[in-house]
Amino acid sequence: MADVGAHAVHCPESNLKLASGFCPVHELMQAGINVALGTDGAASNNDLDLFGEMRTAALLAKAVAGDAAALPAHAALRMATLNGARALGLSDVIGSLEAGKFADITAISLDDLHSEPMYNPLSQLVYASNRNQISDVWVAGRHLVRERELTTISRGEVIAKARRWRDKIAAS
Repeated sequence: MADVGAHAVHCPESNLKLASGFCPVHELMQAGINVALGTDGAASNNDLDLFGEMRTAALLAKAVAGDAAALPAHAALRMATLNGARALGLSDVIGSLEAGKFADITAISLDDLHSEPMYNPLSQLVYASNRNQISDVWVAGRHLVRERELTTISRGEVIAKARRWRDKIAAS
């Protein structure tokens, strides 16, 4: 994989749910292979929560490698951001906060009770945070979530559309 520049997209919670085995993330990364994080699809991972994927990937990589230092928090965050952009061939425009790239930013509240005590914000983000702590989201500079409320689409419409698709899929 490294020789041909292939990327791996790791979906740990889907793999666990489907009993699809364990990805040797630490081994892949040591071989120079870009490993990104994914959530698979709603049919094989019900929550599509990238925070949960980061936490699960980091913990699972340690167990699979038999090494508590395998996949530290900063590497798990990179898998969810820049490594994903690289896997998509878009690292020149997304994946990190740099001049000339799209301004994709997620604001995460770390002042909740379950975030205390705070020793290391990065570790807290990867090992203890969840999507319910997201307060604001900007994509390409557009403020799409403001104080936990969608700004460009109706929450009710999204839920209705998801349910229509669920019913279509269940009927087929």
